[in-house]
Amino acid sequence: MKRYMKDKFEFFGIKSVERKELTKKFLAFHGIPSEEDYEEVIREMWDLPQRELQYAALDILERLVKKRVKVEIKLLEHLIVTKSWWDTVDWLATRIVGVRFRQDPELIIPNYSRWMASGNFWLQRVCILFQLKYKQETDEKLLFSTIQELSESDEFFIQKAIGWALREQSKTDPAVVQKFIDENELAPLSRREALKVISKK
Repeated sequence: MKRYMKDKFEFFGIKSVERKELTKKFLAFHGIPSEEDYEEVIREMWDLPQRELQYAALDILERLVKKRVKVEIKLLEHLIVTKSWWDTVDWLATRIVGVRFRQDPELIIPNYSRWMASGNFWLQRVCILFQLKYKQETDEKLLFSTIQELSESDEFFIQKAIGWALREQSKTDPAVVQKFIDENELAPLSRREALKVISKK
């Protein structure tokens, strides 16, 4: 597990299926942290060295967001920029931040604007990916303008995210995505990833 994650984190060595079952049993017995306590619990789990504890923290956050608990954006931002790697950042973007923004759309622009201006490519990656599961509800104007703003980035994780977001949107709106790809200069990696679904069709 450490090798797969480029030796960036310590691991207990608990496989995903087993970890999810352990977390489920633990929460069934002890309950999900309350609205008053969840932030302290999540931050403490995030500070511990083993990566499985960060995954369990995200499991808890995902459940809280699904219950429409108003999880603090400042907390989510802290998790994005701390111990950052694709495994936690993408989970936060697509399954937690994306859901939170969908529940309270007025949160999108102020946080999106701050994250885009931050220069932190993990926050910018979230700006690209938070709509990944929105399908017909995707704000294509926002998505496309985000991609245009970041299209000259040399950062692998930005180029990959651009391709992923366009590929996913092409499942919903292939003609519009194809037109956008044709009319915009994208990194070869982004273009290749973006066209994977369209090319098959």
